[in-house]
Amino acid sequence: MTQADLQLENLADPAMAAVRLASPATAGHFDELRDSQGALRPLWAEFFGHLGPAAFADFDRRAAQLARQVREDGITYNVYSDLHGAAHRWSLDLLPFIVSREDWVQIEQGIVQRAGLLSAILQDVYGEQRLLKDGLLPPALVFGNPGYLRPLHGTKPVGGRFLHIVGFDLARGSDGRWWVVGQRTQAPSGLGYALQNRILVSRVLADGFRAMHVQRMASSFRRLLETWNRLAPRDKGEATRIVRLTPGPYNETYFEQAYLARYLGIPLVEGNDLTVRGERLYLRTLHGLQRVHGVLRRLDDAWCDPLELRPDSALGVPGLLQAVRAGQVLVSNAIGSGFLESHAVHGFLPAIARAMLGTELTLPARHTWWCGEEAARTDALEHLDRALIRASYPDAIPTPAADAEGLPVNLAEVRERIDADPELYTVQSYLPFSQTPTWRGNALLPRVAVIRTYAIADAAGGWHALPGGLTRIGDRQKDVSMQRGGSSADTWVITGGEVDSDTLLDRRSRHDEVARRRIVTSRAAENLFWMGRYTERTDNAVRAVQNVLAALHGDEPLMTPVLHAIGRLCSAAGLVPDGVPAPTTSPRVFERTLLAALSDRDGAKSVAFDLAALVSNAAQLRDRLALENWQLIDRTARNFAASLPHGDPTRAAEDALPALADVSTGIRAITGVQADGMTRDDGWRLLTIGRQIERLAAISSTLICLFEADAVSLEAGFDLALALFDSTITYRSRYPGLQEVDALIDLLVLDSSNPRAAACTVQLLAHEIAALFESAGARPVPPPGNGLVGGNLGASLSELRVRDADARWSRLIELATRLRGWSFELSDWIGLHYFAHAEAPLRSMIT
Repeated sequence: MTQADLQLENLADPAMAAVRLASPATAGHFDELRDSQGALRPLWAEFFGHLGPAAFADFDRRAAQLARQVREDGITYNVYSDLHGAAHRWSLDLLPFIVSREDWVQIEQGIVQRAGLLSAILQDVYGEQRLLKDGLLPPALVFGNPGYLRPLHGTKPVGGRFLHIVGFDLARGSDGRWWVVGQRTQAPSGLGYALQNRILVSRVLADGFRAMHVQRMASSFRRLLETWNRLAPRDKGEATRIVRLTPGPYNETYFEQAYLARYLGIPLVEGNDLTVRGERLYLRTLHGLQRVHGVLRRLDDAWCDPLELRPDSALGVPGLLQAVRAGQVLVSNAIGSGFLESHAVHGFLPAIARAMLGTELTLPARHTWWCGEEAARTDALEHLDRALIRASYPDAIPTPAADAEGLPVNLAEVRERIDADPELYTVQSYLPFSQTPTWRGNALLPRVAVIRTYAIADAAGGWHALPGGLTRIGDRQKDVSMQRGGSSADTWVITGGEVDSDTLLDRRSRHDEVARRRIVTSRAAENLFWMGRYTERTDNAVRAVQNVLAALHGDEPLMTPVLHAIGRLCSAAGLVPDGVPAPTTSPRVFERTLLAALSDRDGAKSVAFDLAALVSNAAQLRDRLALENWQLIDRTARNFAASLPHGDPTRAAEDALPALADVSTGIRAITGVQADGMTRDDGWRLLTIGRQIERLAAISSTLICLFEADAVSLEAGFDLALALFDSTITYRSRYPGLQEVDALIDLLVLDSSNPRAAACTVQLLAHEIAALFESAGARPVPPPGNGLVGGNLGASLSELRVRDADARWSRLIELATRLRGWSFELSDWIGLHYFAHAEAPLRSMIT
């Protein structure tokens, strides 16, 4: 159907157009869009009625707008199995998954009931263990599962709550009922993606979202924050500090972890940001160690404490379990709940609910047989022709024994494997998931769907359902997994009354210094510091290559001193590898090597390497960086990588210069955002210090290369010096028509108003270091550098202009060498005292 046909259909009746555009659901699957007579279900008819005159004719534009926003926001999902690069764009469908008010009442009641039951089970299993003694839960399913942690038996979590967030995967069966197909108790993921999906889709489909009274989710997150604040252990007068513990930027859901941390207003931290001292948990910050009262973790149980759990874990915090046992930190969810995620547990929950709650479960789970019980195994073997075969414990069986749709691959082989190790296997009945409409190429195509819903605890002991969740969709049931290429949809829960207008903003009055001060962890500070350095390093490298190429392609041949200075400059900056013939002997070979090295990401100082390092630093700061800042960094690196393929030695300068110009423009935009768009806190201060340290090192090296070769005495070398320092316009406006080396020295070395001059850079460093001292408190005195820490070069023009008996610029070269040494020592000093918190004295490198 053409766009013109769609337009005519829409004008007539969008609902009828939807019926004609929609393919029916696969036989045996519940159709979310249409009823058994083929008519649109009421909520979908209402949805299509709010699309406006363009309706389906406008769907492609809206879908493109949505995809563009996903790309610009940098929303990713990392796929571990992809050998060609882990970061994948998040996949979000245009159409929402719509849940009626009646369905939601059933879902809400069911997941609240199940969350309470799982909490009670944990309370018992880590306490008196009546369930095991009464035979309601097989001991093998608990003690044989690595998710049960014996070191925590008898431990009561802070506030008495083991669980604060529980994720339940729900699917609608062919009979229209909702079924539980999975539960997540360790560290449920997806909340951040659910929020991001809601923000994007509600903008693209704003009219329908408002008109259909879709319930909002902010109050659930407010309740979560209030629960942590009330339950977290703290001394009198202490403000509660909650952190979000992440495995790091290579985790598959890192984007949502950073996004959720920013939304909740809590620091995103890694394991090495935290330390346990005296059974209390502390955060390493620029202001020293600060106590942490609560941890929202994305780390699975086994990785949380290398001291007592997995000794090979570099992600956890040594001693964390001891702090938990001592009741000194709230961990959400409590460590040790992993055994409840086993599919085998589902089969025992109905009887446990009757015993512990005195009632039946309102939300059913598919029929489950744990093969460790002989009767269950016998029954399960009779249903293998239409069943899913699961591992009872994590990694207990090497490969699935059934295909993704639940059909056994080889029944005889499956029976043999189950008979050999029955406890390792769990069999579940096959449930065909319902199919929801998706927009694909001018058609509404059905795709299977699973909703991850969330039960949120309150401090009083109750549970509430988050009105929404993360819907995952796929062509087949195996494709519902995001790791297998599935997509997602926003989840619209329709309310029968007023939409909740609550927000996450704290209504309490707290306008003071504590509230204004943003915590800067040592790791974040180090990444900001190096982000500043790599920003400046990229800028310096690009400018150097641009001007070297311009000089090599000038109208007049370059004389030996200038060529010698160019060779030394490029070698010192790492723009050409060691052993490359100098431009004095083979200019063409030198130029081709310089161009080929631009995209060599293995070269520790190439432009491509610097950009990749800049992206890596920025990726670890996603919770702190403005979206515009991240977009500029990511776009600049991607565009350069696309314009200069790796290892092309034949690329001509005229092809490389536009790519370099784009990088230069991108870096200027990045530094502009850093200068004008970032709060002047300690993190920004360290970013600025990093930039100025890198600039001082580059200034010093450039001065040494130019003046040791005496290239500045020649016109081409003089002009090259001005260009490298980005000072050509300033010099020409001050000294029109003159070529005075004295004036050059004054402008590039001593002029405190020139941001590219050594004196200005030293003064900026001194100022920011002093401000860092004032903010972070007393610290050891940095390397003195003969007064440089005070912003004074200790040199005058009359000294620097003097050349010794053999016509060398010895005084100037000596000053530049001293500046370069001080920049290196200052960098080491900052790393030791602010990032590693080491107080060992440094031997001064400067006399």
